[in-house]
Amino acid sequence: MTEHSRPTQAVVLAGGQGSRLRPYTDDRPKPMVEIPGTGTPIIGHQLAWLAAEGVTDAVVSCGHLAEVLQEWIDAADLPLNVTTVVESEPLGRGGGLKYAAASLPRPDESWFATNGDIWTRFSLREMADFHHERAADATLALARPRIPWGVVETDEFGHVLDFIESPPSPYLVNAGVYVFSAAFAKLLPDRGDHERTTFPRLARERRLAGFPLPQGAYWRAIDTAKDLTEAAKELAAARG
Repeated sequence: MTEHSRPTQAVVLAGGQGSRLRPYTDDRPKPMVEIPGTGTPIIGHQLAWLAAEGVTDAVVSCGHLAEVLQEWIDAADLPLNVTTVVESEPLGRGGGLKYAAASLPRPDESWFATNGDIWTRFSLREMADFHHERAADATLALARPRIPWGVVETDEFGHVLDFIESPPSPYLVNAGVYVFSAAFAKLLPDRGDHERTTFPRLARERRLAGFPLPQGAYWRAIDTAKDLTEAAKELAAARG
């Protein structure tokens, strides 16, 4: 796959209310919350990452406190072209994705999408190649997050063998980063959740692929104040 056939456009879903991140989200949408110590909101890190991976145009789908996000985008010195769309009424995740995709500058080309509360770093170019090699209509990144509790290992007789603090989950989860074919937007519902409609249908037809994040790739969903604290610690450790 040549570099020129990889996606150069993306949708960022940034309309969530972030109720579990209050009070941080009382006056700003969730993607505008800053990672402590960086001076940059989550969406700023995302847009910089997308640009570094070859994306030249992004559509940001706004909702809750949209004007705060739009003002920041207008004032920021961003490394790619960004336009915003606002849902006049809630359309659901699938409907919102379809609505935003209608504003992509090149509707006949493939595109990336990401949830606005994900902070991650891995090669989107490799993910795009993976998507192309499998001739998929949609590819989702798969993460293996750490379980937030310590776990206990036992033998078949019930003897405790070991205590393991925050081990990786045995299950892969949807990492909230996607590659979509140009035709995918037409498969999305006008309203509703594509993960309950479009994705299951594509999975049955073997047109949905899953790209496991490479070993050592950073990934964190920012859902709670604890996630912000952990992200700041991990960033400080990486810089150190």
